[in-house]
Amino acid sequence: MTSSFQPVKAEAPMCRQLAELALEHATADGIHDTCIPGLQMFRADQPSALNCGVYDPALCVIAQGSKTVQLGDKEIAYGPLTYMISAVDLPVVGAVIEASAEEPYLAIKLSIDPQEVAEMVLELGDTLPPLDQQRDCPAAACGLSVAPVNVGILEAMTRLVSLLNSPADCRILAPLVRREIIYRALVGEMGWRMRDFVATDSQAHRISKVIAVLKDRFAEPLRVRELADDVNMSESTLFHTFKQVTRMSPVQFQKKLRLHEARRLMLSEGLEAATASYRVGYESPSHFSREYRRMFGAPPRADVVKLRGEQPMLATM
Repeated sequence: MTSSFQPVKAEAPMCRQLAELALEHATADGIHDTCIPGLQMFRADQPSALNCGVYDPALCVIAQGSKTVQLGDKEIAYGPLTYMISAVDLPVVGAVIEASAEEPYLAIKLSIDPQEVAEMVLELGDTLPPLDQQRDCPAAACGLSVAPVNVGILEAMTRLVSLLNSPADCRILAPLVRREIIYRALVGEMGWRMRDFVATDSQAHRISKVIAVLKDRFAEPLRVRELADDVNMSESTLFHTFKQVTRMSPVQFQKKLRLHEARRLMLSEGLEAATASYRVGYESPSHFSREYRRMFGAPPRADVVKLRGEQPMLATM
């Protein structure tokens, strides 16, 4: 299944302004943290190979270039003046498809705490349309979605990035602009999706709780019945809804989390493959090695050696 964006002209003045601001703070390839909590810049000067990563809940605006992301059986393409929302933690595979030294790929990501969304939904109350009027098809339940950016989000994101050049103002104003971005996302085209994941009586919210448990306890044996009981769902409903949200089964989801963490442990902490495999829940190093190679395209040792010689954007949006 493929989802694509309707591109907006990259020459648009607001797009150029955001791209120019991003270039000031992303002076080289890679991920660039900022002094604003949760705000990161991503830059790539050339198209990339497929990279694996885990997206956390966030809103990301593309200022320049384009990218494709695979979530399970779903492929999503997005480019200039579009924005992507990840409502839950999701393991993905992505590649930059349009970038050059003259016009690098530039993305601005703002991590979002679901609790922030829930609190604002409560504050807005009846001013938001009922969720039942928004759910149009089962495919819309996916936890990762993209849409053309609206002027409100673009203006607010531009102001947030501009604050990086005004440290004296940033401490006071950045939280206000962050709040505005969440508000504008909630009342925009994909706002109902965000609300669905924080509405306590929704299946999407129940699945978000299951994902949180799997993220915290991925090394433990998977017990679907216990997960279903914890969120008051039947096993079949949990399986079906989980697959709608993540485009994969709970077992596949857990496997990806395990392999991502094992890769991190080997790369960042220098663990041997066998040690990392036991740490993330595998009982057989050979089984781990086979699944690792199937996912990342190389055996653990060879993959880590390659990564140490590169600076891959493993979890960019």
